[in-house]
Amino acid sequence: MVMNNMFQWVRQVSGKLGAPVPGSIDQNSLQHQSYMRQLQKDLKAKQPLLEPLHTLDFTVLDLETSGFYPDGGDKILSIGAVKVRKGKVEHEEAFYSTISEPDALSPETADLTGLTKEELASSPPLADVLQQFYSFIQTDILVAHHAKHEKKFLQHATYQASGMHFRHRLLDTSFLYQIAVPDQVSQELDVCCGHYGIPVQHRHHALADAVLAAELWVCTMKEAVELGYETLQDVYVYLNRQTR
Repeated sequence: MVMNNMFQWVRQVSGKLGAPVPGSIDQNSLQHQSYMRQLQKDLKAKQPLLEPLHTLDFTVLDLETSGFYPDGGDKILSIGAVKVRKGKVEHEEAFYSTISEPDALSPETADLTGLTKEELASSPPLADVLQQFYSFIQTDILVAHHAKHEKKFLQHATYQASGMHFRHRLLDTSFLYQIAVPDQVSQELDVCCGHYGIPVQHRHHALADAVLAAELWVCTMKEAVELGYETLQDVYVYLNRQTR
């Protein structure tokens, strides 16, 4: 998909991807827990460390939240995600949903994200959205920009909604960016995308930011492989050396 047309696509699909997907897991909580248990077994069985990076299945995600502290009462307001397959962003394989948390939306967050209380009030509850989200990602390796933020919210929300722990491998875009652009100090998404000429528009929309992060991930993955970092194990060894 041409990048100039991508953001028009984001606007078009934003209102369409939150509905239940045919074939997704049943809304019944017992069936959801059964699905989650099987999913966690499948995740444990996967051994991706030695597989070539470009062959791995990734889902790149972004959360828009009401703040930074889920344990302090901050909420997930929207989730956006897009698949990466064989080193390519699959724009048609996308997920987006807002979440029914209208009381958590401050005026500042509304201005930043463009979300409205009316939009959130008509959205599905967190548990339903997470069921759809886990059905979408399956056993993919997850990627996010500044992934610690996404991880702590997903850990908290998953346990809150299902009583189960968040088990997916979640990588930060900075892992490959450090390899590809070692002299770059700033790792803000706008700056990183600018380095590769990726147009930055509609920031702080969960799906738009997920697509930006996915485009960044693909660019840095290509450069990392060219530099000899062909597997996740190679990447982890590099990162470990940088922390010594």
